[in-house]
Amino acid sequence: MGEVILGMPGQWAHDYREKADHYTSKIGGLPDWPDSDVPVSGELLLCGLCGGKLRLLAQIYAPLSIAERSIDERVIYVLGCMKKDCGSNPQSWRVLRLQRCKQDIQSKDEPLKAEQPEEESTSVAEDKATSQNSSVKECDDEDSDSDIDLDDLAQALEQAATLASNSKKQDGTKHTGKIVKGPVAKKPIDDLTTPVLPCFYIYSQRNSSEGRMNKANSGGGSSVSLKEIEKSSGNESEGESWEGEAYEYDKALGADRTYLKFKKQLDAYPEQCFRYSYGGNPLFPVANVLKPGECKICGSARRFELQLMPPLLYFLHEASDDSSNFSIDGWTWLTIIIFTCPKSCCSGNCDEKSSSSCWCIVEEEAIVIQDD
Repeated sequence: MGEVILGMPGQWAHDYREKADHYTSKIGGLPDWPDSDVPVSGELLLCGLCGGKLRLLAQIYAPLSIAERSIDERVIYVLGCMKKDCGSNPQSWRVLRLQRCKQDIQSKDEPLKAEQPEEESTSVAEDKATSQNSSVKECDDEDSDSDIDLDDLAQALEQAATLASNSKKQDGTKHTGKIVKGPVAKKPIDDLTTPVLPCFYIYSQRNSSEGRMNKANSGGGSSVSLKEIEKSSGNESEGESWEGEAYEYDKALGADRTYLKFKKQLDAYPEQCFRYSYGGNPLFPVANVLKPGECKICGSARRFELQLMPPLLYFLHEASDDSSNFSIDGWTWLTIIIFTCPKSCCSGNCDEKSSSSCWCIVEEEAIVIQDD
């Protein structure tokens, strides 16, 4: 089984619609597409049942090294429908894998990613500066072969300057063993009509076997603490707890070993919003789960990449108030398990393009396990 990386709650967004970048892992808000040329079909953003707009639940920056390929610009988007009649149906969920093609050669100056067993590796918490500086270098390499669009070059240089400034500020604030993922350069808000979920940012943490209970709340002042949320919501009733009130995991007296294993791992890090282990084994709360299908492009059997965990719903519930224009009451899942193509392949028309800025977006598969 591969290493498990946990997605832990970080800062709340100042505005739920604020823009970050596609290197940012977050919950809620608006999707951060790399640029306006991303080929996102409108149908991919609509519910397969009611036809309504899907809302972003999670955006996870997930660069990947597999065999001789290195895909530094790769993002997983998980979207769902908010309507009560749709939330429990798998057709109301959409998982999109966005990546930049023609990026198989890794820069010599780029730090090596941690290798995983069997020639596969990944780093959910890959440093943003490394990835974006890699993009700038690729633009420089292409200059000898073709002309560079001046607007693109100016934008790349601006990003590099912003990253250099922010890297200096963050050098003294990073926690040992984990990287805080937050917005590097927020852009002006220009979408005030699309409904969004409350937004907070994610930092990664390794799933170690020692000191799990203590490390879960070690994110410093930037983390979304359960205790802080309980105080801010005015819920100070003695004896009440999130585990007992919202989910009551122990209510099933006849819980099987599969469920108890799920509960044990959840209790070890009670604030985990997702678990990432490319090519590893998912954590099932029930037995006899349906097997994932095959990639629609290359036909390969999809493999596990990540799963969303129920604390994510808790934070969204606590962020709502009487004036909120959303409700996640229709979402009663215990986990959403995401399977992706083992080759991380692109669509056929991408192979016909020679530009290194070719983006492809592929629909992957999500298995939703409900809290029955």
